Amino acid sequence: MDIFTALETRRSIRHYTGEPIDESKIIEAIKYAMYAPSAHNSRSWRFILTSKKEHLLQLSKIHPYAKMLPEASWAVLFCNDMNAEKTEGYGALNVAASIENFLLAIHGMGYGAVWLGIYPRQERMAMMRDFFDLPDYLLPIALCSIGVPQNIPPQPNRFEPEKILKIYK
Repeated sequence: MDIFTALETRRSIRHYTGEPIDESKIIEAIKYAMYAPSAHNSRSWRFILTSKKEHLLQLSKIHPYAKMLPEASWAVLFCNDMNAEKTEGYGALNVAASIENFLLAIHGMGYGAVWLGIYPRQERMAMMRDFFDLPDYLLPIALCSIGVPQNIPPQPNRFEPEKILKIYK
Protein backbone atom coordinates (compact mmCIF):
# COMPACT_ATOMS: atom_id res chain seq x y z
CA MET A 1 0.00 0.00 0.00
CA ASP A 2 1.46 3.36 -0.96
CA ILE A 3 1.53 6.21 1.55
CA PHE A 4 -1.26 8.20 -0.13
CA THR A 5 -3.62 5.22 -0.13
CA ALA A 6 -2.78 4.57 3.52
CA LEU A 7 -3.50 8.19 4.43
CA GLU A 8 -6.83 8.17 2.58
CA THR A 9 -8.08 4.78 3.78
CA ARG A 10 -6.99 4.60 7.42
CA ARG A 11 -10.03 4.50 9.69
CA SER A 12 -10.64 4.23 13.41
CA ILE A 13 -11.54 0.56 13.87
CA ARG A 14 -13.54 -0.34 16.98
CA HIS A 15 -14.85 -3.83 16.13
CA TYR A 16 -12.51 -6.80 15.97
CA THR A 17 -12.77 -10.51 15.18
CA GLY A 18 -10.85 -11.51 18.31
CA GLU A 19 -8.15 -13.23 16.26
CA PRO A 20 -4.66 -12.90 17.76
CA ILE A 21 -1.97 -10.70 16.26
CA ASP A 22 1.61 -11.82 16.69
CA GLU A 23 3.72 -9.67 19.02
CA SER A 24 6.30 -9.21 16.26
CA LYS A 25 3.74 -7.24 14.22
CA ILE A 26 3.10 -4.83 17.10
CA ILE A 27 6.85 -4.40 17.64
CA GLU A 28 7.25 -3.71 13.92
CA ALA A 29 4.55 -1.01 14.10
CA ILE A 30 6.31 0.48 17.15
CA LYS A 31 9.49 0.59 15.05
CA TYR A 32 7.68 2.78 12.51
CA ALA A 33 6.24 4.89 15.32
CA MET A 34 9.82 5.69 16.29
CA TYR A 35 10.46 7.19 12.85
CA ALA A 36 8.16 10.11 13.68
CA PRO A 37 9.62 13.60 13.97
CA SER A 38 10.21 14.99 17.47
CA ALA A 39 11.17 18.37 18.87
CA HIS A 40 14.97 18.67 19.08
CA ASN A 41 15.10 14.99 18.07
CA SER A 42 14.27 14.21 21.71
CA ARG A 43 12.38 11.00 20.81
CA SER A 44 10.60 11.25 24.17
CA TRP A 45 8.00 8.58 23.37
CA ARG A 46 7.76 5.44 25.48
CA PHE A 47 5.47 2.44 24.95
CA ILE A 48 3.75 -0.15 27.13
CA LEU A 49 2.20 -3.12 25.30
CA THR A 50 -0.32 -5.60 26.64
CA SER A 51 -2.23 -8.50 25.16
CA LYS A 52 -3.29 -9.85 28.56
CA LYS A 53 -7.05 -10.41 28.37
CA GLU A 54 -7.54 -9.33 31.99
CA HIS A 55 -5.74 -6.05 31.22
CA LEU A 56 -7.87 -5.43 28.14
CA LEU A 57 -11.04 -6.08 30.13
CA GLN A 58 -9.99 -3.85 33.04
CA LEU A 59 -8.87 -1.05 30.72
CA SER A 60 -12.25 -1.19 28.96
CA LYS A 61 -13.87 -0.44 32.31
CA ILE A 62 -11.63 2.46 33.36
CA HIS A 63 -11.42 4.35 30.06
CA PRO A 64 -14.83 5.71 29.01
CA TYR A 65 -14.25 5.10 25.28
CA ALA A 66 -12.43 1.75 25.43
CA LYS A 67 -15.41 -0.62 25.27
CA MET A 68 -13.84 -2.39 22.27
CA LEU A 69 -10.78 -3.59 24.19
CA PRO A 70 -12.12 -7.02 25.29
CA GLU A 71 -12.26 -8.03 21.59
CA ALA A 72 -8.91 -6.43 20.76
CA SER A 73 -5.66 -8.35 20.39
CA TRP A 74 -3.47 -5.64 21.91
CA ALA A 75 -3.48 -2.31 23.67
CA VAL A 76 -0.52 0.05 23.51
CA LEU A 77 -0.08 2.87 26.00
CA PHE A 78 1.83 5.79 24.49
CA CYS A 79 3.68 7.89 27.06
CA ASN A 80 5.94 10.92 27.10
CA ASP A 81 9.17 10.67 29.10
CA MET A 82 9.31 14.15 30.60
CA ASN A 83 12.99 13.62 31.49
CA ALA A 84 13.76 13.26 27.77
CA GLU A 85 11.69 16.28 26.74
CA LYS A 86 14.12 19.03 25.74
CA THR A 87 11.47 21.76 25.43
CA GLU A 88 8.66 21.65 27.98
CA GLY A 89 5.28 20.91 26.47
CA TYR A 90 6.49 19.49 23.17
CA GLY A 91 6.59 15.89 24.41
CA ALA A 92 2.87 15.37 23.85
CA LEU A 93 3.36 16.52 20.26
CA ASN A 94 6.25 14.07 19.82
CA VAL A 95 4.09 11.22 21.07
CA ALA A 96 1.12 12.29 18.92
CA ALA A 97 3.32 12.13 15.82
CA SER A 98 4.49 8.64 16.80
CA ILE A 99 0.88 7.53 17.29
CA GLU A 100 -0.04 8.59 13.76
CA ASN A 101 2.93 6.64 12.37
CA PHE A 102 1.85 3.64 14.46
CA LEU A 103 -1.75 3.82 13.22
CA LEU A 104 -0.61 4.03 9.60
CA ALA A 105 1.75 1.07 10.08
CA ILE A 106 -1.01 -1.04 11.67
CA HIS A 107 -3.33 -0.12 8.80
CA GLY A 108 -0.65 -0.98 6.25
CA MET A 109 -0.36 -4.45 7.81
CA GLY A 110 -4.09 -5.00 7.34
CA TYR A 111 -5.03 -4.60 11.00
CA GLY A 112 -7.27 -2.03 12.63
CA ALA A 113 -6.73 0.37 15.51
CA VAL A 114 -8.30 3.29 17.28
CA TRP A 115 -6.67 6.17 19.19
CA LEU A 116 -8.15 6.58 22.69
CA GLY A 117 -7.27 9.92 24.20
CA ILE A 118 -5.88 10.22 27.72
CA TYR A 119 -3.88 13.48 27.89
CA PRO A 120 -4.79 16.17 29.01
CA ARG A 121 -7.69 14.65 31.01
CA GLN A 122 -6.36 14.52 34.57
CA GLU A 123 -8.70 11.73 35.70
CA ARG A 124 -7.71 9.53 32.73
CA MET A 125 -4.02 10.21 33.26
CA ALA A 126 -4.37 9.30 36.96
CA MET A 127 -6.20 6.05 36.14
CA MET A 128 -3.54 5.00 33.64
CA ARG A 129 -0.72 5.94 36.01
CA ASP A 130 -2.32 3.76 38.68
CA PHE A 131 -3.17 0.87 36.37
CA PHE A 132 0.31 0.61 34.84
CA ASP A 133 2.14 1.80 37.98
CA LEU A 134 3.89 4.55 36.02
CA PRO A 135 6.66 6.66 37.54
CA ASP A 136 5.97 10.41 37.79
CA TYR A 137 8.18 11.28 34.82
CA LEU A 138 6.05 9.21 32.39
CA LEU A 139 3.02 11.11 31.14
CA PRO A 140 0.32 8.86 29.61
CA ILE A 141 -0.81 10.44 26.34
CA ALA A 142 -3.05 7.88 24.63
CA LEU A 143 -4.05 4.26 24.45
CA CYS A 144 -4.45 2.45 21.13
CA SER A 145 -6.61 -0.61 20.70
CA ILE A 146 -5.40 -3.00 17.97
CA GLY A 147 -7.12 -5.99 16.38
CA VAL A 148 -8.15 -7.80 13.24
CA PRO A 149 -11.02 -5.69 11.85
CA GLN A 150 -14.51 -7.19 11.71
CA ASN A 151 -15.17 -4.89 8.79
CA ILE A 152 -13.65 -1.77 7.30
CA PRO A 153 -16.04 1.13 6.92
CA PRO A 154 -15.97 3.13 3.68
CA GLN A 155 -13.80 6.21 3.70
CA PRO A 156 -15.57 9.48 2.95
CA ASN A 157 -13.78 12.27 1.15
CA ARG A 158 -12.32 14.31 3.99
CA PHE A 159 -10.72 17.07 1.96
CA GLU A 160 -12.37 20.37 2.91
CA PRO A 161 -10.75 23.20 0.94
CA GLU A 162 -12.70 25.79 2.96
CA LYS A 163 -10.49 24.93 5.94
CA ILE A 164 -7.50 26.44 4.13
CA LEU A 165 -7.86 29.91 5.60
CA LYS A 166 -5.24 31.80 3.60
CA ILE A 167 -2.75 31.24 0.84
CA TYR A 168 -0.01 33.84 0.59
CA LYS A 169 1.77 34.06 -2.77
